[in-house]
Amino acid sequence: MVETVASHRTTGQGRPLAALALAQFICSFAGSNMNVMINDISKDLDTTVQGVQVAITVFLLVMAALMIPGGKLTDRYGRKRCFLTGLIVYAVGALLSAASPGLGVLILGNSILEGIGTALLIPPVYILTTLLFPDVASRARAFGVIMALGGIGAAAGPLIGGLITTGISWRAAFVFQALVIAVIVMLSRRIDDPLPPDPTRSFDTAGAILSAAGLVLVVMGILAADNSIWLMIALLALGALVLWWFFRSIRAKEAAGKEPLLSLSLFRNRASNLGLITQMVQWLMLLGTSFTVAAYLQVVRHYDAIQTGVIFTAATLGLLITSLSAERLAERRPQRTLIMTGFVVCIAGVAVLIALAAGFSTAWAFAPGLLLIGLGLGVMLTPSVNVVQSSFPEEQQGEISGLSRSVSNLGSSFGTAIAGTILVSGLTSGAYAAAMIALAVIGLGGLTAAALLPRETGTSTVHAPRSTVPQPPA
Repeated sequence: MVETVASHRTTGQGRPLAALALAQFICSFAGSNMNVMINDISKDLDTTVQGVQVAITVFLLVMAALMIPGGKLTDRYGRKRCFLTGLIVYAVGALLSAASPGLGVLILGNSILEGIGTALLIPPVYILTTLLFPDVASRARAFGVIMALGGIGAAAGPLIGGLITTGISWRAAFVFQALVIAVIVMLSRRIDDPLPPDPTRSFDTAGAILSAAGLVLVVMGILAADNSIWLMIALLALGALVLWWFFRSIRAKEAAGKEPLLSLSLFRNRASNLGLITQMVQWLMLLGTSFTVAAYLQVVRHYDAIQTGVIFTAATLGLLITSLSAERLAERRPQRTLIMTGFVVCIAGVAVLIALAAGFSTAWAFAPGLLLIGLGLGVMLTPSVNVVQSSFPEEQQGEISGLSRSVSNLGSSFGTAIAGTILVSGLTSGAYAAAMIALAVIGLGGLTAAALLPRETGTSTVHAPRSTVPQPPA
């Protein structure tokens, strides 16, 4: 029975993989493309730059707050159903954003609906990939494609958004998102959910509220760093208190034999814990570097959105090259080695960015460093996800997927907030270098976590989750 299921999963998965990868692309695209539309949107909607930034911030908050509950809902309602529901909600939000007459409707469409849609559709992407590709090599190839598209969406978002905004309108960028969603829905018809939904699974509503509130407070604290250090500290402390309450409630529910939102067993796996740290640092470096370089080029060097986006094609190229090589790399090198190598290359890229920016006035001086960062991220994004997802059986994929995506979103928040806090002291070459040095130091922390991964985390020892296909009653 298990062999039959495994064999079925590995055949004819081209269209399903395309749907999952495009879903990751469009969500990553949405997270970065609005940065080049701020001036156009604020003028068109008669609002302020700060108002548009609020829309971007709320989108981030909704994603971070709902990703864990979104992952848990896949167990009860099915992975494919949640995926399709998320796509539809996202498309409605994109179309509403395109037609928005004011900031309030834009926040409803882009920040709320697209945020909810993302939280519903992203966990199934990683759960279905883990279930549909049971061996390390094929799963590494699948995650390589997904992470490549995700990295390209994040890195090329400013360029694509800038081209659409300049050539047509910022509203057309949201129509573009809706059109991509329509393609994904058509491709998704070929997806078969390996496990049926279990409507009897309970849902920890109180835990979902506590986790969402705690993560919202933490992200708000990170984003408040630009305005007030004391407000940042207060929000972070309050967020930590709510999350402590959340974990206390988990312990109480497990002691009472009830099913909590997250099982504490997720945090008892050393490889997974270290893998989550590397994921957070990777996205922190990607979004932190993107924000720092983009702000410096536009504000200090006075480049427009398209010119800035063109420079980031170097990072996109690097991500594409190494992410699409994930299957071959996984067959030849342990995942621990790949993650460590990725951090070393990324840190070297940051050093090159600092050195060349100081020595040359041309914008192309940023290309070598961005290329190295893209190459490094492409090497390690896939094995980090694979280490985490492969550490748990199928019945826990909903939980670990939601946790994994929340951690990655928090890393993105940290990257932007840390870079913004340093740059706010004055957009000069000194502030730029200081922000990049801070990212490099954090990268060293990620390298340390990767070095602490078990040595046996490699090509021959990371197994597919065991099958838990329910049998019909006797």
